[in-house]
Amino acid sequence: MSGHSKWSTIKREKGAKDAKRGAIFTRIGNQIAIAARSGIDPTMNSTLAMAIESAKQANMPAANIQRAIDRVADKNAAVLEELTYEAMGPGGVGIIIETATDNKNRTFPEVRSTLTKNGGRVADAGSVMFQFTRKGVIQVAATGEDALLTILDAGAEDALEEDGDIIVYTDQKELAKVRQALISAGLTVQSAELQYVPNSHVVIDNPEVATKILKLLDLLDDIDDVVNIHTNADII
Repeated sequence: MSGHSKWSTIKREKGAKDAKRGAIFTRIGNQIAIAARSGIDPTMNSTLAMAIESAKQANMPAANIQRAIDRVADKNAAVLEELTYEAMGPGGVGIIIETATDNKNRTFPEVRSTLTKNGGRVADAGSVMFQFTRKGVIQVAATGEDALLTILDAGAEDALEEDGDIIVYTDQKELAKVRQALISAGLTVQSAELQYVPNSHVVIDNPEVATKILKLLDLLDDIDDVVNIHTNADII
């Protein structure tokens, strides 16, 4: 499976810069707050455990993590809503945009404006989503055949080496189980989350189109309410 696009790598690199200005802390904080609705104990709530894992990976302070969890009990805290938008980008690539917002009347116009100003557009519901499959994606700090065999034995559907790590794919319902199996096997899990993985890719070999796509993805990623972006673009 080649579902992991170069944008994933670019996004991880960009995350280090975002962390310096605190933008990524806000996003992860929102993810933690949403996950905590199902229970504030990460040992009993795997979604919360994975969100906290991502926070620690981004060097988010423990106090920030706790504040995000505490928002569940704060009656004065804004209620966050998870909204997903489908879009088309330059070159006919599909884009899935996941957001967490306390005001969809603010978020949608900002997403739409960013798309239309940069060669994209909001797509009808279902017209892009069918090009993707919801899967668990785990990033493991390991390489080599032994690690790959351990990962597959843990119940992974597929795995591939990328930039010194192994990217693991699971059925969306098996994400927490496989993650725990990898940890129990002694592997270092750097992140684990649900993603929209493209069923196939749109190959982009035109440098100008590639630049437009990356600019659009970057601008979408800069929107405060955007939590995650997925694309079927394969930029070569």
